[in-house]
Amino acid sequence: MKFTKMHGCGNDYIYINGILEAIAPEKKPELVKKLSDRHFGIGGDGVIFINAVPDGSADFEMEMYNADGSRAEMCGNGIRCVAKYVYDHHLTNQRQITIVSCGKKKFLDLTVENQLVTTVRVDMGAPVLMPADIPVNLPEISGMNAPAVVNYPIQTAETEWKMTCVSMGNPHAVIFLPETTDLAAMNLAAIGPCFENHIFFPNRTNTEFVHIDDRSNVHMRVWERGTGETLACGTGCCATTVACILNGLTDHTVTVHVLGGEIICSWNQEQNTVFMTGPATTVFEGEICG
Repeated sequence: MKFTKMHGCGNDYIYINGILEAIAPEKKPELVKKLSDRHFGIGGDGVIFINAVPDGSADFEMEMYNADGSRAEMCGNGIRCVAKYVYDHHLTNQRQITIVSCGKKKFLDLTVENQLVTTVRVDMGAPVLMPADIPVNLPEISGMNAPAVVNYPIQTAETEWKMTCVSMGNPHAVIFLPETTDLAAMNLAAIGPCFENHIFFPNRTNTEFVHIDDRSNVHMRVWERGTGETLACGTGCCATTVACILNGLTDHTVTVHVLGGEIICSWNQEQNTVFMTGPATTVFEGEICG
């Protein structure tokens, strides 16, 4: 089985051409866990299969799995890499394509240099703010800023945080940190699972910990459900931008600085559409035997 290792700002996945490689659906979760293992496998934050769309409703399908073998609905960094893969491997010659993931279609604009894709701009669609649709199940607390969950208290161990919840096709809880908090020193390996498996989140959640730099820049670290801390999260950058705007902390275009680089996101509230622009990089290609 041939594969390609790619990353978007360090958020790395193993990409498999599902058009050529036939793998039984029931075998994929175990295969994903095996391949994603950074010691005994190829290593990655998960595996993404690139599939054909027989009915022609989109150009390609992204079938994404987390490193623990669980299926995920959307990956912002992953979908940019899918766009690079299909163009660089001559599966399309179009610079505007559509990719569907879990039934949700995204529109992508490709920037090409020397016949290779360097960056991709993705129309990520409307952010989901209704609690039931994220989903997030909250107790009835007076003063909640309904329908959006904005600056809402959540308790983990002995600490109370304030979260803003957004879905960009997958659930996110965005935590804004005080200026005095050292983002780099936070122990996400201890804190992240408390959010991921919190009773508020029936499908678990991704969690972003954010420091506001100014009206156009933020720094963010992310704990992704099913994987752990990653160097970047495209949907998390989008959710962070939406949460910043809902809380009045930034303007409508934000450069999100993550451990692996920078992703630029904007929320056009008139069109209710989030746009994400970032790099896509091929690391290496290989073949698995046995």
